[in-house]
Amino acid sequence: MKKKVIRLLLITRMKKRDDYEMNKVEENKKAWGLLSQEHYKHFKKRFQEQKYSLNPIVLKELGNICGKKVLHLQCNTGADSIALAKMGANVIGVDLVPDNIYFAKKLAKDLEIENVDFIASDIMELMENHEGIYDIVFTSDGAIGWLPDLKKWGRTIKHFLKDDGFFYVHDSHPFYLTFDEDKLTRGVTEIKYPYFKEEADEDDKIGGYASEAKEAKSYFWMYTMSNLVNSLAQAGLFIDFLNEYDRAVPGMGGTTADEEGLLYYPALEGAMPITFSLKATPR
Repeated sequence: MKKKVIRLLLITRMKKRDDYEMNKVEENKKAWGLLSQEHYKHFKKRFQEQKYSLNPIVLKELGNICGKKVLHLQCNTGADSIALAKMGANVIGVDLVPDNIYFAKKLAKDLEIENVDFIASDIMELMENHEGIYDIVFTSDGAIGWLPDLKKWGRTIKHFLKDDGFFYVHDSHPFYLTFDEDKLTRGVTEIKYPYFKEEADEDDKIGGYASEAKEAKSYFWMYTMSNLVNSLAQAGLFIDFLNEYDRAVPGMGGTTADEEGLLYYPALEGAMPITFSLKATPR
C-alpha cells in the first residue's frame, strides 16, 4: 500500500512538472508568433537581394545534399529550410508556432521554391504528429535552448532518421551562453547564467536579430554539452564529430565580421567558443 502511495505521489509530481513546462512552451509559442511577419519580411528581402544562404560553416560540413530528404527541426519562418531546398534537398520544416509555418509557406511560394513544405508541431510531440523517415535531420542556429526535454529531443531525432542517415546541428555553445552578453562586447567575461541551471530563464522580451524586439514573456532552458551529447548517445546515435568555433552568424554573438561574414569578438578571438557543430549517425 505504501509503495502505491509513493508511486502515485511521484506520478502526480511529474505531471505537475510537465504541465508547468508546457505552460512555458505555450508562452514561447505566443512570443515567437509576435515576430513571424517581420521575420518573413526580413528574410524575403535578404533572399531577393541574393544576400542569404546557410552559415558558411554549415555549408562546408553538410556537403552535397542534393536529392536528400531533410527534416528541419525548429525552422522558424523557413529561411534555412529554403536555403537547404535551393541546394537540391527535399525539405520538411517543422516549427512550434503556427504563424511561423504560415509565413514559411508564403516565403517559399513567393520565392517559387517547390521542393520544401512546412508543418506546425511542438518538437516534443512530433513523433505523434508526423510520419516519415529522412536522410538528414537538421537543426540550425538559436534552436536548442527553447526545448525543455533534450532526452525526448534525442529520441525524436533517432525516430525520423534512416539507418544510413545523419543528424546535424549548429548552435550556440553552452559555455558561451553563460556570460553576460553586454559585457562580452567589451571583452569582459563575467558569468551571468549558471551553466548547470535546470530551471528555465525567464525574459520579458523576444527577438531582435531579424526584427525589433517585442515585449513578451519567454523562457529559455540552459543546456550543457554533456546533456546534449548524452541525449543523442542514449537515443542510439554515434557522435561522428563535435567542432567548436569562436565566431557566429549575425545575431548569435560577436561584434566584428570576418571574410566569410561571421562575427567574432576581437579581444576574445581564439580564446573561447561561441558556437559548435555536431554530426551523429544511428548505431
